[in-house]
Amino acid sequence: MSVFIFSLSSCDKEDDGKNGNGDDDDSGITYLSFTDPRDGNVYKAVTIGEQVWMAENLKYLPEVVGPAEGSLTTSYYYVYDYNGTDVSTAKATDNYATYGVLYNLTAALSACPVGWHLPTGNEWTNLSDYLNDNAGGKLKATGTIEAGTGLWLHPNRGATNETGFSALPGGFRTNDGVFYAIEGAGHWWSDKEISTNIFWHQSIYFTLSEVYRHDFSPELGSSVRCIRD
Repeated sequence: MSVFIFSLSSCDKEDDGKNGNGDDDDSGITYLSFTDPRDGNVYKAVTIGEQVWMAENLKYLPEVVGPAEGSLTTSYYYVYDYNGTDVSTAKATDNYATYGVLYNLTAALSACPVGWHLPTGNEWTNLSDYLNDNAGGKLKATGTIEAGTGLWLHPNRGATNETGFSALPGGFRTNDGVFYAIEGAGHWWSDKEISTNIFWHQSIYFTLSEVYRHDFSPELGSSVRCIRD
């Protein structure tokens, strides 16, 4: 795949959650800026092919619990390494600022702001197919912790971030009730159920350069990247 489309053809109104003017960073990628009216968080988004994706993990956090709490049906929200219930304290942590929120599936299904939605399994597949070889590398933020240039562990294989997606290794909350794999892996929900209480889950790893799909229980706590309607 030799051509990527990053420019945004239009900017939508602020009150529908898809507002903002495009701005370029040093890489030349054009981003859309939009504000979540629920909490005032401002996000970058980027066009990849015919899709518009958030270029940051979602930070919507109406409540928070520690990793010991889990459910197949009740919405739970986590911040990596935070083991309390105070939203303001959780939002003050570096992990919230950098990696956003980890959601169980029930929370993830309704977490995206108006005008955006949790990607389907097919939408994730379309993204990977469009990027073709080294899809994970094209989505990963560049640099490594060891070199002092990024947040991924060495070797952060294949990372170019030429899409502007800027995937980060935010880890996840396991079904056993512990936080795991920060700096080494990023995990994101999709809303495609493949069997009873099993859903697709997209993963990118520091040692690999593709996007991988796994089937996990809704109890898992993972990141969310919203896609525009």
